[in-house]
Parts: sequence; structure tokens; C-alpha cells
Amino acid sequence: MRKLRIFIGLFIAYFAFISTTQAEESGVVKIADNIYTFSQSGEYISMFAVTDDGVIVFETVNTPHAKAMVEAIKSVTDKPIIWALQTHNHWDHSSGGQVFLNEGTKILAHEDAAAWIKANPYPDMVNPTDTWSGARKDLIFGDMKVELHFLGLNHGTGMTVFVLPQQRIAYIADLVTPNRVVFAVVPDFNPREWERSLGEILELDFDRAVFSHNEAENPLQGGGKAEIQSQLEFIQDLRAGFYAELQKGTNPMQIPKVLKLPKYENWVGYDQWLEMNVWRILSDEFMGPYPWYEVKN
Repeated sequence: MRKLRIFIGLFIAYFAFISTTQAEESGVVKIADNIYTFSQSGEYISMFAVTDDGVIVFETVNTPHAKAMVEAIKSVTDKPIIWALQTHNHWDHSSGGQVFLNEGTKILAHEDAAAWIKANPYPDMVNPTDTWSGARKDLIFGDMKVELHFLGLNHGTGMTVFVLPQQRIAYIADLVTPNRVVFAVVPDFNPREWERSLGEILELDFDRAVFSHNEAENPLQGGGKAEIQSQLEFIQDLRAGFYAELQKGTNPMQIPKVLKLPKYENWVGYDQWLEMNVWRILSDEFMGPYPWYEVKN
């Protein structure tokens, strides 16, 4: 019970922190023909697409967010919401599914994410109605194509990047948060696989990206590959800085306190989280990458 209280306290502190730093933008924004972004409070950003067949939702998040998004969708179109696509397993991204089931919507997640969701029930989460497997799948909804890219281990399980090739728009959750250092102790990331995945995302064919979290000036407008490149460089600079301190003879246990990255000092969370970010790099470099499981493509 004490561990649970500590865990809950950490996340209360986290949400209190981001609520004071998150760019204040909520509601629904049209970013391209038939493509919209949505946020209830500015903390989480979803996307939805209006197709000939119906509406496709990207990221259900939680019940309050989902209810508000359904209302936003109905203010844009009277077409049914036919699919809700989930990026990965985490409770804070893949909850709220019952709201969409009530609308007659199907919910899709990668089989790795679905297995975790089934094994780790949460009051606000439902099991996906459908799963997909492998590294790549294309879905066709009327006149719109959606590419599903599973890039293996990086963050959580079953992490999927969605690309709309005709619109040249991607939806990316958690792997990139513009203008922010990595959340706290970097939970549930495999940093080296994260680097690899970001490099592969940069090779995908799109121009614009919608990020599930975004500390930029206009978060609902999304960003592009520049923000992805910046996220990759931060991880690389974090590791390079760690090894530079080792080369100087700094005691490894002191590196989290002494390592500074002035290039990122204006990013949200720099003063609060950089030290914790370094601790994660230290643990991975000394003990090996985690989490890990066998990825079957």
C-alpha cells in the first residue's frame, strides 16, 4: 500500500507540474482536409480523420477525454465513429475505450499491447475488440489509407506509429514530446531502442506529425521531423555527456548531479527531470537495456 501511495503521489506531482507548463490549447483544430486534432485540457492530444466510411480516432486516452472528443467529432460530422486506434499499452493513453464501444466503435491495438492490457486490467480500460500483428499493416477506410508501423521495443509494448500517406501526416505518442526533456526517471523506455526507432521514424514518408504531448507554442498544430530530430539528439547528447564525464574520471554516482546540457536548458522539465534522465542512462549503460522482450515481426 505504501508503494502504491508513493506511485500515486509521483503521478499527482507529474500532472500538477505539466498543468502549469503545458501550452494552454484545447478543443478541436482542423489541420488538413478531413483531419483534426483534439485536446480536452492540453495535456493529451488525439487526432481524428473523417473518411467516406466514417470517423477514425487516434488515441482514446481516458473517459473524460474520450467523451469530450466524441462531442467534438459530432460537432464536425454526423458520420459514425467506426474505429479507435490505440498506440500502445499504457493506461494513460489506452483508457476510455468504453466511451467508443458505446458508440458502436471498434478498438484496434497491436497484439503485444493487447496482451499487456488483458494481463493488467485497469478500471477505465477495456480490451481492444481487434488486434494486429507484425511490423507493418495498411488499413483502407473509404478514400483514406492509414499505415501502421510497429518499430519494436522503444516505449511500452506494441507502440504503433500511424502515417496517413496521402495527407503526409503522422500520429506519434510518447516517443516525441517537443520542447520537453524526458519524463522523470524515463519509465518503460528502452533508450537505445528508442534511438533506433526515432531514426526509423525519420525515414518514414510524412511531413507533419501530431504528438500526443507537445510543449510547443501551438501544440494542436503538431510539428514535423525537426521535432523528432531534436528528440533524438537529446537522447544522444544525454548519453554522450554521460560518457564524457566518465572519461574525465567523474564518479559514476556523481554524474547525474554534475552533468548539464545547456542546449536544452529552456526545455520544460530541465531543472526537475534532467538528473533523473541521467540516472536512467547510467542504469542502462551499467546493467543493460530494459525493458526487453522478444519481438516477433
